[in-house]
Amino acid sequence: MGAVKAKRMPRAVREQQMLDAAVETFGQRGYMAASMDEIAELAGVSKPLVYLYLNSKEELFTACIRREAAALVTAVRSGVRTGLPADRQLWDGLLAFFVHTAAYPHAWSVVHLQARTHGETFAAEAAAMREEIVAFVTSLIVVAAREAHRDPDLPEREVAGLAEALVGAAESLATWANTTDGVTARQAATTLMNFAWAGLSNLMDGRNWTPPAA
Repeated sequence: MGAVKAKRMPRAVREQQMLDAAVETFGQRGYMAASMDEIAELAGVSKPLVYLYLNSKEELFTACIRREAAALVTAVRSGVRTGLPADRQLWDGLLAFFVHTAAYPHAWSVVHLQARTHGETFAAEAAAMREEIVAFVTSLIVVAAREAHRDPDLPEREVAGLAEALVGAAESLATWANTTDGVTARQAATTLMNFAWAGLSNLMDGRNWTPPAA
């Protein structure tokens, strides 16, 4: 009786393995220093197979950016439950963001650090993700911002500015948290929530916003 052949792995599964390996390699070594040989070895496949599936290092990196950007946006959106008070929605969104970036530091390096510094094509992919997150954050803080300012007619441009500032702060804080020992996602989210919700003056006066029970 002949030997039973091993079941071939579906292309989609194999491709995800390659992307996993690529994200880890790009995140650790950077786009320029990472090699296709390293990625293929980590994925447990031959280098020609990587090229067969993903054509080139550039297309592989683009695929990594797109996958990880989509995963981050999905994590933030799914972390927010509508119908809750404005501060809880903002808190849940920030916490989801920091939990995801802490859980996938190589992915965060790829979409935030690597993509922005290695060419316009890659930077455009990262910018598209950022625009989507900014738009979502704008929708989260529009009511909260107006309440905080006691101004029902707060200009849209000011709301947009607050969203840009908040996303920019979150990006910087996530990078810092991922490279600083002992900083948890919850601590990072609490720090930014205190700054954004209570306001810098309240924070300096010791009137801190307290996160909900875990």
